[in-house]
Amino acid sequence: MSTLRRLIDAEIFWSVATVTLGFLGLFYFFDLVEELKAVAQYQGYGYAQAVIYSCLLIPNHIYELLPITVLIGTVFVLARLAQSSEFTILRTSGLGPVQALRMLARLGLIFAVITWVMGDYMAPWAERQAKQYKAVATGKAVISQSGAWLRERGTQGQQTINISAAKLNGEITDIHIYEFDDQGKFKSMTTALSGTHDEENEVWHLQGVQRRVFTGTGTSAMAARLDVMANWDWVTHVTPEMVSVALLNPDRMPTYDLFRYVRYLQNNDQSSQRYEIVFWNKVFYPISCLVMIVLALPFAYLHFRSGQIANLVFVGVMIGVSFFLLNNVFGHIGNLQSWSPWLAAALPGMIYSLISLLAFGWLVLRR
Repeated sequence: MSTLRRLIDAEIFWSVATVTLGFLGLFYFFDLVEELKAVAQYQGYGYAQAVIYSCLLIPNHIYELLPITVLIGTVFVLARLAQSSEFTILRTSGLGPVQALRMLARLGLIFAVITWVMGDYMAPWAERQAKQYKAVATGKAVISQSGAWLRERGTQGQQTINISAAKLNGEITDIHIYEFDDQGKFKSMTTALSGTHDEENEVWHLQGVQRRVFTGTGTSAMAARLDVMANWDWVTHVTPEMVSVALLNPDRMPTYDLFRYVRYLQNNDQSSQRYEIVFWNKVFYPISCLVMIVLALPFAYLHFRSGQIANLVFVGVMIGVSFFLLNNVFGHIGNLQSWSPWLAAALPGMIYSLISLLAFGWLVLRR
């Protein structure tokens, strides 16, 4: 029996790998076509650079695709085993419903670990390399349309910070720091052309600094002292990772960086609902592989005629797509309705897990 289980494991792995490669080829083609616009736009960005950049996006696509390809690949293998009566032979040989569920759950956990590694290590690293490669080729920094807005409380007031752009080496450009006292009165405004972070001392070394310190009690009576400095050390808890989260898509950030940014927002009395939902989505996303593979198990207990496997694979695709649509819908609703972030992220998986277990239980009891 252990030999047969290893053969089923190997078949599912190969099936999932084949489906993943098929989808990756399609996504790579779309990415490459999209990058051809940049080839025409930037002089130093040619076809070779577009090919390399598109390749560096592959780990992120693997991370996004794995749950749905796990579902499709597992449905294909189990449906084929059911059609050829091989699964019936396995059942008569002692493979009960609980053993089958345990076998697939173990496989689902392996795929979940792979998804977690891709999402928290490989995909963020590859995307940073891709953006750095493209930035060097085009001479452009990574820029947000509105910049990053951050707020930080201190012992003598608070600071509101605007950072227009961040380069891939961690350098920030076009910085504005507005400082207020405990009563909300404007104390100072600091602008800088660029800055680099000293992680050990938790300080930013700013260059090209102009600092205006305001005095007086009324807005109209304020007088400003202008200080122009080549360099100035800005002590803050803001890190390059926090700037990246605020500037770029939080879905592309590692889970720990998102967690630190959520804590930073909470400690400074800022709304963190959106980022909390993204954080919990990243926590639960690898577990969706386990949900998908369990969702495929009822297909092994159905009877099929010849030629129906393609239809079942299509059903698997539709189930996977509906899961991701529901995941996005619950994320938006949770953000708008101020649901508990972990509940908004976990509900789709809980619903589909319940559906799969109910379907599995009904099919087993019917027999």
